[in-house]
Amino acid sequence: MKYVLLFVETEEFAKRLEAMGELEREAAYEAVGRWFAENSNKITHHAHLSPAHSATTVRLGGGDPVVTDGPFVEGKEVVSGYAEVEVADLDEALKMVRSWPACPVVEIRPVS
Repeated sequence: MKYVLLFVETEEFAKRLEAMGELEREAAYEAVGRWFAENSNKITHHAHLSPAHSATTVRLGGGDPVVTDGPFVEGKEVVSGYAEVEVADLDEALKMVRSWPACPVVEIRPVS
């Protein structure tokens, strides 16, 4: 079964990451690298997204499309990356997510 894991950054997490010293931040990034390496047999694709402020949003419906700079909504949580995984079932995806060492929220969605 295919799922997409959406890694969601909160304001608190972003502030903690920003406040880290260089060595602590390197260790955090290394933990993420290890997680991807340990799960590489299940991950079919992954990417880190540019910051939310770099987004372009297109609002459709009700006339001409409206194009604006920035994310769709201003929020305290933003998707910062994703991974496509191929696993047996949701339980296996949940097991992977429980060991995720970074962003405090991971949304799991089946791919149809």
